[in-house]
Formats: sequence, C-alpha cells, structure tokens
Amino acid sequence: MIAEANEMERCIDSCLTCYRTCVKTAMHHCLEAGGEHVEPHHFRLMMGCSEICRTAAHSMLVGVENHKVICGACAAICDDCAASCEGIEGMADCARVCRECAESCVKMAS
Repeated sequence: MIAEANEMERCIDSCLTCYRTCVKTAMHHCLEAGGEHVEPHHFRLMMGCSEICRTAAHSMLVGVENHKVICGACAAICDDCAASCEGIEGMADCARVCRECAESCVKMAS
C-alpha cells in the first residue's frame, strides 16, 4: 500500500511538472518564437497536454476511483506532445518532461 501511495505521489508530481512546463513553454517560448512553435496542431497539443496533466493530478489528489482511465489518456497525449516537441528546435526540455510524465502515467494506468 505504501509503495502504491509513493508511486501515486511521484505521478502527481510528474503530472504537475508537465502541466507547468507545457503552459510556460507554450505561453512564453512558443509564442515568442513563432513559426512552427505556434502551428495550430502543435500549440493545441501543448494546451491539451497541459490540461490532461492537471486533470490527472487532480483526479489522483482527490481520490477518483477511475483515475487509471485518466492516467491512460494522459500518457497517450503526453507521448503525442513529446513527439511534436521533439520535431521542433528548442523544445527538448518540454519533450523530456512529457515523456517522463507519460511513463509515470502508464504505471498508474496499469
């Protein structure tokens, strides 16, 4: 039980880090850089990723029984966001944080 609680805490932290990173990167780096950084598909994906990460963290914090479903969706969207970020210069940190969150959420979803 303690191991599960620790794993959940790590996942919550990872989700909140991803949420902050995606929002901050999109609103500052991407908007300022322009070009492919603000291409609609990429920018919408970053905003969706940030929101699902916040939702996943919230569901775990409040004890939603179906948090595993939300974590599974979060993992998929984080993977998509990471792939999008990996294709754009200057987005390596965001991609790394998204990959880490996806890995953590996969563990929670299983």
